[in-house]
Amino acid sequence: MLDRSSIKSYLVRELKRTTMFKTLREMITKLDTEEKCREYLAEQRWPNGAVCPYCGHDKCYTIEGGKRYKCSSKVCRQKFSVTVGTIFQDSKIPLTKWFTAVYLVTAHKKGISSYQLAKDIGVSQKCSWFMLHRIREIMKPKNDLPLDNIVEVDEVYIGGKVSNMSKSKRKELHEAGKINDTKSMVMGMIERGGQLKLVPCNGNKFSPTTVQPVMTTNIDKDAVIMTDSSTMYSTVKRDFAGHEIVNHVQEEYVRDGVIHTNTIEGAFSHFKRSIFGIYHKVTVKHLSRYCEETSFRYNLRKMKDADRFTLALQACNGRLDYKTLIAAPGPKVELTMNIPNVVVSTTSGRKVPVQQISNGVVIAEYASMADAGRAVGIKADHIGRVLKGQRLTAGGYGWKYA
Repeated sequence: MLDRSSIKSYLVRELKRTTMFKTLREMITKLDTEEKCREYLAEQRWPNGAVCPYCGHDKCYTIEGGKRYKCSSKVCRQKFSVTVGTIFQDSKIPLTKWFTAVYLVTAHKKGISSYQLAKDIGVSQKCSWFMLHRIREIMKPKNDLPLDNIVEVDEVYIGGKVSNMSKSKRKELHEAGKINDTKSMVMGMIERGGQLKLVPCNGNKFSPTTVQPVMTTNIDKDAVIMTDSSTMYSTVKRDFAGHEIVNHVQEEYVRDGVIHTNTIEGAFSHFKRSIFGIYHKVTVKHLSRYCEETSFRYNLRKMKDADRFTLALQACNGRLDYKTLIAAPGPKVELTMNIPNVVVSTTSGRKVPVQQISNGVVIAEYASMADAGRAVGIKADHIGRVLKGQRLTAGGYGWKYA
């Protein structure tokens, strides 16, 4: 049974851990010195007292006027500061600027660019770019629990449109046979009323063999899956308790008030606005970090900005140095489907034959885009966009002029 002094000390610790501010302005005013920032970080990182980051010993004492600590273990005896083992380790940027950056990144709905962050806190753009990636280390999921109940699944393609590229760039892609390699697929999975997961995919973008391993890894087998009518999801029903399909081709978006993929599409809107409006361009190498950033903010969207900032500081463990960041290979998108160069027809007023491609093999030929659309059950305009290089697939297939 706890005595009165123990209860009082516990309440004092919990009171210190509560957020002292509600806005960015209040945070900057109250944590305006390095000493205050160190104390606040220590309270969030070690609510029960300092813990040695080297050996895990929970009894340490302060030295150098509170700037550093020393492990009391007879084996370890290491000296350390509150930033050791965190994203702030070995950084010459003061914690006052770091805290402002963390608050801005976690509070802005669509994120903040490295150029804007550099202006806001007074550092170089290269420095703010590195800071942003270190802050994204905080946003990595801390648990790997599979999604359950009703799970909506969809995919989105991230990358530049060929039609928006320069003539020389389009010619280069055509000659190299990489007209369909400009986009990377990201799988989106969200549990109704639960968590969002965004996972960049490797391998063949057009094959169920890419989709299924991602789904079985991140979704519980007892879940009911909601997808669109893409052929990529044709075999997932054998891996899960149920599979419901919404046929967007036939303009069906909600059935029985429950069967839909509107939730995951709404989450995709946050992700795409972040890429289009703030970052403008992301590399495949770091795509997973941007996915984790969007998921972090989306999953905590109902939390107040100050509370989200405090939660981020409590999860600041994990150092990321510059060499590791730039050397990381990242997910590599490799297409096993080899589609020949697209030749855009300039013929007007008459039918042009088109070929349907699956896994690099021509499986059918049609007299026109309209005939192909009727046979597959999709709009002819969608096939036309593939032929122009504006889309990767239509109806789950690749297309080319015969």
